Amino acid sequence: MNWIDRLARPPALSHQEWRDFFASLNDENKNELKQKAIGARRDHYGTDVYMRGLIEFTNYCKRNCSYCGIQRSNQEVQRYRLSEDDILSCCDQGYWLGYRTFVLQGGEDPFFTEERIVRLVERIKKTYPDCAVTLSVGEWPKSSYQAFFHAGADRYLLRHEAASDKLYRSLHNGESNANRLQALWDLKEVGFQIGAGFMVGAPGQTLDDLIEDLIFLQKLQPHMVGIGPFLPQSDTTLADAEPGTLEWTCLLLSIIRLILPEVLLPATTALGSLDPKGREQGLLAGANVVMPNLSPTNVRDLYALYDGKICTGDEAAHCRQCIEKRIASTGFRVNMTRGDHPTRRSIHAN
Repeated sequence: MNWIDRLARPPALSHQEWRDFFASLNDENKNELKQKAIGARRDHYGTDVYMRGLIEFTNYCKRNCSYCGIQRSNQEVQRYRLSEDDILSCCDQGYWLGYRTFVLQGGEDPFFTEERIVRLVERIKKTYPDCAVTLSVGEWPKSSYQAFFHAGADRYLLRHEAASDKLYRSLHNGESNANRLQALWDLKEVGFQIGAGFMVGAPGQTLDDLIEDLIFLQKLQPHMVGIGPFLPQSDTTLADAEPGTLEWTCLLLSIIRLILPEVLLPATTALGSLDPKGREQGLLAGANVVMPNLSPTNVRDLYALYDGKICTGDEAAHCRQCIEKRIASTGFRVNMTRGDHPTRRSIHAN
């Protein structure tokens, strides 16, 4: 059986079939996998790579995830919050640079209540009605998701981190992943374009764990999937753990492109932090989104989820110019439109 051709055909692979697929991989069919992933991406997106403007607006967080540099118990972090006006200023600069999607990402900061996030989204949508707003602010009650959606937010990123409850608990101080997984179903039901995802090479992660992630993604059918290598942060209990690898991350990008051919798939900053050409390799494995940083330069190095994060000192204009050159070097082209999932394009057509 040609397992690579089988990936994109229903029914979805069983757990044992996934194990057989991974056992069959060698250098030759890994290259075939990558080429077919690029073909699938080209079928749905051509050579376009979508740019999102990332605004990391708070590094306060009530959670204590063991791998994360902004975890609650880390006393070495210099905490910050951007004001609403600061955030709108980032959007203003981003709009001038051509961005038409703003990604608001932050820790689960109790200061940013449902009311404050609703007001923030409403201000952005009123000022920039032709732009998409993506939220990445963690777990909330379904009623809050509904409030964010009604305020005008278009997308919501919530990496599920691990479909395996055992692995999730090991990375989240014993907490179950039940709420996390349910939140993604709630977000989808509310009407968001949703994004899930996981770390590659997380401490304790096994092949069976990764298979569970892939099976979950096929069931969920998210509009976006964000994966990146695990990178240790020096102030956490996992400071000495081995990082994930570029090879496995790119392999999984190609697999995800084939099982979810229309998905929006970022080449993450973590990939670029792991390897100088990491984001380019991600694009060549099937990714089609990059998220340059619009945050003020004086706070970029404070949003330290992991060590070695790139682009912490570059201004927004420099970030765009740099990533545009990198995208062009791979043979793709920058697309500065909203970049909605194909199933949502007609809704937002001009």
